[in-house]
Amino acid sequence: MSLVVFGDRDWRYFCICGQALHEVCEAHELADPGDVVLSATSWELCEQHRLRTKHLAGKRAVKVTGMDQMSRSERQEALRKLVRHPLSHRLEGEGAMRPTRVLSNRPKLVEMFRKYIPEAALRKLDDRLPLDLFSELRPVTSLFVHLQLSADIISTAEVFEFLHSASRMLLEILSPHKGEVNKVLLCDKGCTFLCVFGLIGEKLPYKSLHALQSAVQIFNSFSTMFGGKKAVSVAVTSGMVFCGITGHPLRNEYTVLGQKVNLAARMMVRYPGLVSCDAATYAASRLPPYYFKELPERKMKGIIRPGTIYQYVGVTKASILDMSLTKERSEYAPLLGREKEIDLFVSCLKAYKDFGQSHILAFEGTMGSGKSHLLAELASLGQAAGHRYRFLTCSFGTLVVAMELLEVNVRQSFSALHKLMAKALGLQDCELRSDKERVLQAKLEGIIEESSYCLLNGIFFVEFPVSDKVRKMCEPQRLMELHSTWAKVLEKVMGGEFGIFVIDNAHFIDPASWSIMSPVLQNVSSFMVMSLAPGYVRTEAFCKAAGDSAMSQNITYCHLDKLKSSAVVQKVCQDLGVVSISRDLARFLIQRSLGIPYYCEELLRCLRRNDMLLFHTRRRGEKAEGSWESLIATSSSSAGSDGRVCTIRPDVNLENTVLPVTLKEIALSQLDQLKPLKQTVLKYAAVIGPVFTTQLLLHVLPADMRHKVNCVLTMLVKDNILKWLKNTEVPEDVQDPTKRPGTSVQAESDVETPALRMTVVQQSGALAFRVVLLQEAAYQLWPKRQRVALHRTCAAFLERHAHKCKSCGQGEFVAFHRFAVTSTQDGGRCQGSADQGDSRSWETLVLAGEQLKRDRTHATEDAEDALRRQQQAFMGEDFGVAGRPVAKSEQTTEVPSKADGKDSGACSCECKAIVESVLVPLARHYMAMGDAARAFYYLLECAAAYLHVSNSDMALVKLNEAEVLRNSVDKKANVIARFEEATFFSLKGEVCYRMGRMELAKKMILEALSLLKRKFPRTTVGALVKSQVEKLQCAAYVARRAASLPQEARRKRLAWLLQQSCCLSLLEQLFSLEGTSSRQTFSRLAARMKANTDRAADSCRAADAHCRGGDELI
Repeated sequence: MSLVVFGDRDWRYFCICGQALHEVCEAHELADPGDVVLSATSWELCEQHRLRTKHLAGKRAVKVTGMDQMSRSERQEALRKLVRHPLSHRLEGEGAMRPTRVLSNRPKLVEMFRKYIPEAALRKLDDRLPLDLFSELRPVTSLFVHLQLSADIISTAEVFEFLHSASRMLLEILSPHKGEVNKVLLCDKGCTFLCVFGLIGEKLPYKSLHALQSAVQIFNSFSTMFGGKKAVSVAVTSGMVFCGITGHPLRNEYTVLGQKVNLAARMMVRYPGLVSCDAATYAASRLPPYYFKELPERKMKGIIRPGTIYQYVGVTKASILDMSLTKERSEYAPLLGREKEIDLFVSCLKAYKDFGQSHILAFEGTMGSGKSHLLAELASLGQAAGHRYRFLTCSFGTLVVAMELLEVNVRQSFSALHKLMAKALGLQDCELRSDKERVLQAKLEGIIEESSYCLLNGIFFVEFPVSDKVRKMCEPQRLMELHSTWAKVLEKVMGGEFGIFVIDNAHFIDPASWSIMSPVLQNVSSFMVMSLAPGYVRTEAFCKAAGDSAMSQNITYCHLDKLKSSAVVQKVCQDLGVVSISRDLARFLIQRSLGIPYYCEELLRCLRRNDMLLFHTRRRGEKAEGSWESLIATSSSSAGSDGRVCTIRPDVNLENTVLPVTLKEIALSQLDQLKPLKQTVLKYAAVIGPVFTTQLLLHVLPADMRHKVNCVLTMLVKDNILKWLKNTEVPEDVQDPTKRPGTSVQAESDVETPALRMTVVQQSGALAFRVVLLQEAAYQLWPKRQRVALHRTCAAFLERHAHKCKSCGQGEFVAFHRFAVTSTQDGGRCQGSADQGDSRSWETLVLAGEQLKRDRTHATEDAEDALRRQQQAFMGEDFGVAGRPVAKSEQTTEVPSKADGKDSGACSCECKAIVESVLVPLARHYMAMGDAARAFYYLLECAAAYLHVSNSDMALVKLNEAEVLRNSVDKKANVIARFEEATFFSLKGEVCYRMGRMELAKKMILEALSLLKRKFPRTTVGALVKSQVEKLQCAAYVARRAASLPQEARRKRLAWLLQQSCCLSLLEQLFSLEGTSSRQTFSRLAARMKANTDRAADSCRAADAHCRGGDELI
């Protein structure tokens, strides 16, 4: 065999070729699943007397059917020979391995080896991250390229020349698109390259589009180089894959694995001779349909439902001449939240019509901010102002022309100019070449010389005869004449009394087109409206021109603001075709969408695709049902509106909703701009939650990273990724000049100063992610196994603080809860010691909890205030929803009051913050770990804590989550203890009581008492009998029985008694509210039973106190 090394000056790859490779490929073709086939050479070299084989007809290879086992002495002798090999390397506890090279400290050798390591892995190696932090679940685009080897390529030198030329061209094409060659495979059928787009540090916006552009460039270049299109096959897929380290600890490989990678490999084989892509890539590219061609379905090995497969055909005549907008104004869905921008357009248009001076109105907005929808609305207003409106690319003369450019256009010279002039001259309606020629001659007569018509051949796909004048021109002269001709045509078609140009994505205007368009626009009277995205050269040029005093009169530059909460809610109602949405849905969309329309649309699309929404028609005055499900529905839905409404399914927890891939890629684009060390810290913080404390972060971070955390957090705050909360705006080590954290340079160079080492333990505070989507995207990067381990570590830290505050007695919110569960269930509790200094940890957890509480209520309060103002300002005005006029006052959503839904007598202790920062995260951590018993335990604690602080609404939410979890577990597995079942119904009864559902509360309490083995009679006769029985209880007997029980059993009994007392107390109040004599009888019975239960509980307490006193004396 021969080792072939190839590549360019920056990156190197190697393959093995030779007769052995051909033989093993042949043997692979002969093997079925589960077979072992030896090549001819392998059969000759092995110990044949040990193998039982079967010869294959007409083949030199043999099939192994069995093998005689080696004796122990023979195995030891073979191992001894392997260990004695001079290049072998032995792992402790792993036995012997085949030879491997150990990297030395020589700089030149290290530099040479770095060329073989993928750039994504090098970034993390340079930051000295542990290898177990290299792996991520990341959305990437995979590109497979297969080159068929020619039959005349036989020698090693020819193979090297083939691979060297192919790799150099491949790297040259991939480099501008931030693609990376991850793997090179060589077999008897050809060579295969695996390329990846979107790895850490290499993510660009529209990466699927960049992959498709690279694919068609690779296909065309390789087809020319290696003899035809049949020799090249390219396949592109997009989706979530595993990116990280695989293999043996001494032979790690950084690669990508996943279903989407397998699909690309199969597509490359099943669709040869073309560029194919999957449906996800087709959708993510956002290209018009005419860039693709649907391919027939073909069976692929290991792929069950591949979805629709497309051929990417690239740039065609249709793509060059097309001018249509992808966003069209809907007559039934008016633009919301852009009144200021519309007013600005109207005023600028009026000034243009009055004075006739050229003017450019530019709107800058981030991706998804609604630029396209806004421009469609403005184009419609231009038509209403007296202009003929058509969905074109620009506007000239008496036309209003709207044009949308794509990212591919910026790399196509004169593409914007091509589209503009083709539409202006009416060539889009001409199907035949001869028709185009007649239109051009009619429209351009007297504008350009007849001898110059041939210069338009390549632009409009016509065939005017080449004139002698043009034929005699040299290339520079011909180019100058071409530019002059285009300028004349452009000035002709743009001239006129009025002209309105609407250009969407104007930052994609190619430089060649702008070099001609810019001077023409200054010479003709026109009004141009364009949208721009930040981060592009064209955008920066317009922004700079708008700030120039000489140009500011002709350019108006406007930044698109985020939508207000009221506009978000109205947009959701408009898109769903409903008159109202639930409070939980409104809060979720307001918080997650950040006021960006596209984010809101993607979140809604994700919810609908996963069947998380419920639609029903409600009538005013409709009586609510007396069930728990109806209570859930009415508590979250809007009040005072009738018609079609939208709510969340009862079994859906929006907080656990997986972020859509489209939004995750947007968030990762921002995350990948950071250094790997910063990303790693953010990933650990993301597991904790949107708000976290520095103590918990230090607890979950690896020990060798903790000394860097101060510097990294400081830099992340400066980068506006994180923010300090309240009094921790400047952490302690920054406030003290002698304990200042290291600078950015120190952090990046891993320099640890003495002051930094001193402040690792001393720094305490709470931080929050400024953008929740960034936290969710960072969290989803973790592979499942590492994610579960981190959740377990977080739970071990938080469980030390899962109790009431000091002023409330520091006990559990469900009294003696931990003593009532069985040892099996409690065994799932995370064990481990958190950091010392619990008082400081408690203070920062309280601070974090207060922030979480504000974040939970702020969005819905804003929506409530905004909707209330709109209802007052626009009472009686209509706007269309689902094709019918609906008053704005109808579009409401019920949101919490400023008291956060609390009843009177709200608790003012620190428990309100602890439930948010400790109990709720604990339930989430155990849910992520798959520990249903502990998750149910803390959901009950959350509900009890919310009732403790008089927040019935949130208690209802947590009990609904507990209900969903309870219904999902196997009843036979006894995951949930009987005591917790009873507590569950008891808490439901208390919530129903506080919300005015007395009959439902009574039903829940009676069920809880039955589970607690303290049945309450349902009839008057039974109540009288039970009352007599309760009178016969002996206090002395109860005390003796309590004293005889072991301590663990006594505390468990105390938990049951306290829960019984709580239920009986509530039952007494429920019956006392009814005035009938029979109900008063039940009320008195409940009071008597509660008194006896309290007496038994006091006996247990006394016995427990006596035992503790005796232990202290001993």
